[in-house]
Amino acid sequence: MYDKILLPTDMSPGVDRAIEHAVDAAQRYDAELHVLYVVDADAYSSYPGDEYVHEFEGLEHALEQAGRDAVAEITDRAAEAGLETVAEIRHGVPHEDILEYSDETDIGLVVVGSKNRPGEYRRLLGSVAERVARMADRPVTIVKTPVEDA
Repeated sequence: MYDKILLPTDMSPGVDRAIEHAVDAAQRYDAELHVLYVVDADAYSSYPGDEYVHEFEGLEHALEQAGRDAVAEITDRAAEAGLETVAEIRHGVPHEDILEYSDETDIGLVVVGSKNRPGEYRRLLGSVAERVARMADRPVTIVKTPVEDA
């Protein structure tokens, strides 16, 4: 049913259950697992960079390295499960890059993790997972992790 499954990660505890779900789905469908980390450009472009010699270089590099580490951890877990994986690091706006990557690589299913927060929080801030689900042209599974578990 699905040849390619995408698991975007942001290194938050809310993604742990999504990893399990994506690995299981990839095994069931004998699908290739794509793991994507988007370095949020807003995070480092709005930072004053006082601690770094060159404004954004230090923070941007740190975020990218954290993303590489997160992606490597997931691809290692997937490899242990016997899955083929594709890893990608991008810089940009997370939900936009997730949707763009999905279209470019013809992803069949997107599995995103989300922390299950109270309704008031969600109404005020929304989430990347909700934006992806609302704007995607393909199936999206949101795997929620209760806040107290995260």
